[in-house]
Amino acid sequence: MKMNRATMKGSKKKMSCSNRSLGGYLREQKGRLYIIRRCIVMLLCWHD
Repeated sequence: MKMNRATMKGSKKKMSCSNRSLGGYLREQKGRLYIIRRCIVMLLCWHD
């Protein structure tokens, strides 16, 4: 029974670590999309 608890704790740690990396990835993609969107708006609104 103790062995089972230890393996459960280990899997939870891996899960939280992967959630953190996923959150970082999503935040990075959100930042990229924001920059691309701002560039497109500037190009569309540009007047000589």
